[in-house]
Amino acid sequence: MVRAMIPAGENLKKLLDREATRINVPEFAQSDPVQFPRRFGKLQDIEIVSLLSATIAWGNRKMICNNCNRMLDLMQHEPLAYVMDGAYETLPDDMNLHRTFFARNFKYMLRGLRSIYSAHGSLNDFATHHHVGDDATPSWQLVALMQHKFSQANGGMLDSRTLPTHLDDTALKRINMALRWLVRDDGIVDMGVWNAIKPSQLFIPLDVHVGNTARSLGLTTRRANDRKTVIEITQALRTMRPEDPIFYDYALFGLGIESK
Repeated sequence: MVRAMIPAGENLKKLLDREATRINVPEFAQSDPVQFPRRFGKLQDIEIVSLLSATIAWGNRKMICNNCNRMLDLMQHEPLAYVMDGAYETLPDDMNLHRTFFARNFKYMLRGLRSIYSAHGSLNDFATHHHVGDDATPSWQLVALMQHKFSQANGGMLDSRTLPTHLDDTALKRINMALRWLVRDDGIVDMGVWNAIKPSQLFIPLDVHVGNTARSLGLTTRRANDRKTVIEITQALRTMRPEDPIFYDYALFGLGIESK
């Protein structure tokens, strides 16, 4: 149940600051998919594991974490080397990795990443090369560019299991979450290893719970959990913390969930 009521004497910003600070602690990472990219020191490994972990971050959290570990085991805990040597091509297409995410989707994604890493030192360099940070909605621009590269690497095919295909509408929850990990740099949970995008340019990772919490707090009046709603909520959060609005992702996640 979302706690829709703001306590007497406490304004919205105070509530969000307090809740975000409560959740954004090192212990949070121990049970969250962000734990997996945090295990690595090399930028490319962090990027690969961030994208893969975020891609399957839906459903039961314990199952998500178990399946992230399975993917790391497949890669022998050397993500960049695994991507570049193409060993994933031997995996059977119908191997299930997480719910509706199969080895064929995994291979599609890694072929695309291999194409990017063959031409750029990192995904951050790829984003910088294409001036993603100059766009008003950099996460959607990044996905459009990645989608093009992924499609080229896979014979012109698109795969919505790896990257959303309806960019005019999608909330882009999983990519916005991965970018939060990569870009935010407060040194607590998020890793802050990117400079192609600034923290002020991030967008809220919107799912059903975050959307319902945002509505209960008056951050949006829209009913759909889509791109327009992401932009509306993020614009509201920027009025309170313009340099780092997605700090409040922790508050919107934590409100209505009992303290661990």
